Amino acid sequence: MHWRKSTYSGGGDGDSCVEIATLSTRISIRDSKAPTRATLTFPTPAFTALVDHLKGPLSASLGGSDRVGGQA
Repeated sequence: MHWRKSTYSGGGDGDSCVEIATLSTRISIRDSKAPTRATLTFPTPAFTALVDHLKGPLSASLGGSDRVGGQA
């Protein structure tokens, strides 16, 4: 599984964020500070719906961005 960090990682060593892995039918998410602990896994359509919701009008009015988890 190929994990990648969010482009919104904090300063320092960049371990204050989440990492995601894209698989054929699901998206897995883990805490970058504890990569050996449990992960959350969502069906791809459910994760896409969540991201779309987070990028909605309220997010944009608060200075939100089009990039979530390093994706444009």
